Amino acid sequence: MPMPSDIGIVDCMIGFPANDFAQYDFIRKQLKDPSAEFDFPVEYMFKNVPKELYGTSDPLSITLHEMDKYGVEVGLIGVGGDVSAKALKDHPDRFVGQGSVDPNLGMEGIREMVRQYEEFGVRSFGAFNSGFNPQVGIADAKMYPIYAKCVELDVPIFSCVGVPGPRFPMWPQKVEHIDQVMYDFPELVFVTRHGCEPWEKLAMKLMLKWPNLYYSTSAFAPKHYPEEIVKYANTRGADKIIYAGYFPMGLSLERIMTDMPTVAFKDEVWPKFLRDNARKVLKLA
Repeated sequence: MPMPSDIGIVDCMIGFPANDFAQYDFIRKQLKDPSAEFDFPVEYMFKNVPKELYGTSDPLSITLHEMDKYGVEVGLIGVGGDVSAKALKDHPDRFVGQGSVDPNLGMEGIREMVRQYEEFGVRSFGAFNSGFNPQVGIADAKMYPIYAKCVELDVPIFSCVGVPGPRFPMWPQKVEHIDQVMYDFPELVFVTRHGCEPWEKLAMKLMLKWPNLYYSTSAFAPKHYPEEIVKYANTRGADKIIYAGYFPMGLSLERIMTDMPTVAFKDEVWPKFLRDNARKVLKLA
């Protein structure tokens, strides 16, 4: 069961140290409690957030250095901003783009999806339903044009599911909503983010039910991976669980990879979890 080395890990949630924490302003606008004063709005949930990396003059080099040090071959990054654009242009073998969506923008948002796809060659889109302002449920009608466009472009959507870390309402991200979406869009590849807690057992049941539903481990230190998900990966779900980190938002790669060997995956699960499942979903050669 030991974690293999030199596997060429694909990290389905990685980023670059920013100049400051302004990227979280969209969350702070919706908060009504003192957590709005944190640099990182979910700082109450994480120990040792790697803040020392922020404000660097060369964030791309720092991320590449960390990836090389811990065996991460490819990182899925958000598009937008000069650093991401440079990463995708200069290191197409190391980074894959993920576009963003906003269901509150209507057709303007759909056209923006197409622009990101054409300009950056994005291999997926990301959604944060509790973080939209106003909030939009996973199975809300406003999301359906987004899902349809993902199917048309033949790319997956990665969606935050479960109780959100920021202190705003959880209703948009209840796991049960995925069932209706998968019924209405059987061709859609849907990857959950951020744990699905406290409904991880329901997420497992839905993955058994729907062939195109996957689970990624973003925003969790490996020692906190839900027991139900590890058990599922070791039994019927080896092809459904995908590694995703949270560097540099809340976790360092050192923290993640120091914890990782303690996860009780079976030998045959490790390559699928760390590399193969992500390559399949993102259609990487």
